[in-house]
Amino acid sequence: MAIDVNFMAGGEAGQGVQTIGYVLSKALARGGFHVFADQDYESRIRGGHNFFRIRARDSEVRTLSEAVDVLVALNQETIDLHRGEMGPKGIMVLDEGAVKAAGDDGRFCAVPFQRLAEESAQNKLMANTVAVGAALALVGYDLGILRDVVAAHFGAKSGEANAAAAKAGYDYVTVNFKGDLGKRLAPRDGQRRMLLTGNEAIAVGAIASGCKFVAGYPMTPTTSILEYIAGKADEFGMVMVQPEDEIAAVNMVIGAAFTGARSMTATSGGGFCLMVEGLGLAGMTETPIVIVEGQRPGPAIGLPTREEQGDLEFVLHASHGEFPRAVLAPATVEDCFWLTVKAFNLADKYQMPVLILTDHALATSYATVPKFDLSQVKIERGEVLSAAELARVGEYKRHRITASGISPRAFPLEGTALVVTDSDEHNEEGHIIEDAETRTAMMLKRLRKLEGARKEISGPRTYGPKQADATLIGWGSTYGAICEAVDLANRDGLNPGSQSRMKLNAMHFNEIWPFPAAATAGALQGVKKSIAVENNATGQFAHLLRAETGHQVDGKVLRFDGRPLSPAFILSELRREVS
Repeated sequence: MAIDVNFMAGGEAGQGVQTIGYVLSKALARGGFHVFADQDYESRIRGGHNFFRIRARDSEVRTLSEAVDVLVALNQETIDLHRGEMGPKGIMVLDEGAVKAAGDDGRFCAVPFQRLAEESAQNKLMANTVAVGAALALVGYDLGILRDVVAAHFGAKSGEANAAAAKAGYDYVTVNFKGDLGKRLAPRDGQRRMLLTGNEAIAVGAIASGCKFVAGYPMTPTTSILEYIAGKADEFGMVMVQPEDEIAAVNMVIGAAFTGARSMTATSGGGFCLMVEGLGLAGMTETPIVIVEGQRPGPAIGLPTREEQGDLEFVLHASHGEFPRAVLAPATVEDCFWLTVKAFNLADKYQMPVLILTDHALATSYATVPKFDLSQVKIERGEVLSAAELARVGEYKRHRITASGISPRAFPLEGTALVVTDSDEHNEEGHIIEDAETRTAMMLKRLRKLEGARKEISGPRTYGPKQADATLIGWGSTYGAICEAVDLANRDGLNPGSQSRMKLNAMHFNEIWPFPAAATAGALQGVKKSIAVENNATGQFAHLLRAETGHQVDGKVLRFDGRPLSPAFILSELRREVS
């Protein structure tokens, strides 16, 4: 029988919910399980309800499942809010003093969190580590793996004490709890996998791509990209700068890229608003930069720590005027790595800004991924002239008009070239002009780059049976939820128990612009009924699809309450669509 276990830890900000979630995820991954985990937290340092969900399977997992098997409740609010999400045999792990308030109906595992922390580690603050041990005892997990992970996570200062606290919770449940979850998790042999968030995968992808300069102003949900790179900068010969604001950040990145350094910034939609003028500067000067835009609900501050896909049309059209750009939208944590590599290559080859459009759900969720094959990472700098080539060229023209629209690059102070550009319209040498003829020629030159870039954009990936009654169309981080919704509907029926069946499949996009119109038109052939599935209120991708292909979707499943799409939500909305 397939193994599929769902954990949730909940409590008040400051109680260590994230620690519980991460250590559980890491321990399960270390034991050979596929893991997917997400975290939900409010935008305050202390107070407010936080929870962390972890799903472990013996096969690939791309999203979360709603029914909770083990709920670790650090406070009464968690009990009240999530009691109804428990699966039929689910067990709640909670402090022994909370059982009376919860109502003891045999589904509660009472553990004296603080007392065990004080007895085992002489520190009541390690109560959350006691809870980790208690949770894994319910599934009979390997205590040795748990202790190793805890010791490594907390390090030399408190690793051994926390390991002792975890063991205390594990032993207490093993001896005192007589209930049975009906699910066991024995460590599995097989491939070792990394446990990464989407942000960490983007950061690693930037390092592997040879990025040398990063400037960014911290803003949820992309701050951890900047933190990760700052921690690795010395090791990999990088420069990481936190300037005074996002305007300074994007202009620093443009300056570094102009000198030849692969450069990147990371921000949210609100921060990107401030970068828009800089985006246009990169477009006019044909400077290759990479911008990670982590979407969150707006407008203004909106819900700063929640989920939404509301910035698609914004990034496609940001900045005044017309100039080439590329937009990539990773679907998975693994995608985050490989599309970051592609972003740097596209930026260099076509000398244009490239945007990686992610969102809170993908940026902060953990997933197990196989070790990246770095031999497959290709660094493509595009047309860069060597010193010897510059000597043969004679007079260097930074914006030389070519059939491809790509002008061979030279870097300032390298060789004999005088590298000139300007934010005003300019001629081939980079000097300001006002005449209509040169303006027309330079506009056409820049836009010709889209013809080449379009050939490098992959079309949609498909999932499920080739022939289906309805096709779910999504983009970016919705991939996992859509795929599982397809699987559940095809296995159990859209309305479980009903004799009528609707077969589903999916079409999903992770490379958005230049839009792969020809490949998409081919994929749409034979689609009987199309339903757009998006984390926004207006169906932005559906609008783009119609503009680029003429295809009007037959229905929409839209979520914009700040929470990520889930298989259950998609299926619930589909029932309304087809009823």
